[in-house]
Amino acid sequence: MALPPPSSGSTVLITGASSGIGADLAQGLAERGYNVTLAARRRERLEELAGELREAHDVHVEVETCDLGDAAARRTLTAALLAGEREVVGVCNNAGFGNLGRFLEQALDKETAVVRLNVEAVHELTGAFLPRMVEQGSGAILNVASTAAFQPLPGFATYAASKAFVHSFSEAVHAELSGTGVSVTSLCPGFTRTEFDQAAGAEDAASRLPGFTWMESEDVARQAIEGMLAGRRTVVPGMINKVVSTSGRYTPRTVLLPLIDRVSKSG
Repeated sequence: MALPPPSSGSTVLITGASSGIGADLAQGLAERGYNVTLAARRRERLEELAGELREAHDVHVEVETCDLGDAAARRTLTAALLAGEREVVGVCNNAGFGNLGRFLEQALDKETAVVRLNVEAVHELTGAFLPRMVEQGSGAILNVASTAAFQPLPGFATYAASKAFVHSFSEAVHAELSGTGVSVTSLCPGFTRTEFDQAAGAEDAASRLPGFTWMESEDVARQAIEGMLAGRRTVVPGMINKVVSTSGRYTPRTVLLPLIDRVSKSG
């Protein structure tokens, strides 16, 4: 068993729910009858989405404004949810961002912020909700990694490393939970049409990529939810992404890293 069936007394937490994959995870779960708790910094967008979900699917939607990169804010959020009237039966750790550029040329505080959100928040929220799920004998956590997790990326070094942590951590904990009824799924999307490129300062580079390399966020979210329901260890959505993830793992680093470095410099 993984993500249990929806019930009036349960909810699924989705971080980074104000746009992109997070918003589509909320839509997809609500369509299936799950109550959802939406967490992000932009309250106006969360309230707008919450209203749409309540009207379209007649589910209970909570809105939690939270800067997940801030440790104190995370602790406040988890404490409130653990003490809430609805059992958290699922967590989608979707919030994350990256900075495009060479590490030496980036402001260190911006790179550290990537680690705090992409690594520390995922680690802490996973650990906060797992004990209760195991106690109940069911539950599912979805940690959003990336195809960037499968190889180092010069020009995107901290982001790729953070996603490598998410993927490795998720797969290991999934194995540790065997027989408990609880699963941890690593979602590894590739290029997805969201606001990520704008936030990362990568719009120009993204615009040069061929259309067939892109996926729509709702398709990624659908496959992610199916993975949660099935209790899968890893979901790599789309054939192109499966090829990229495989080649990234098995291409010799002496070949791969100079190639990626040249591409990042030309961008």
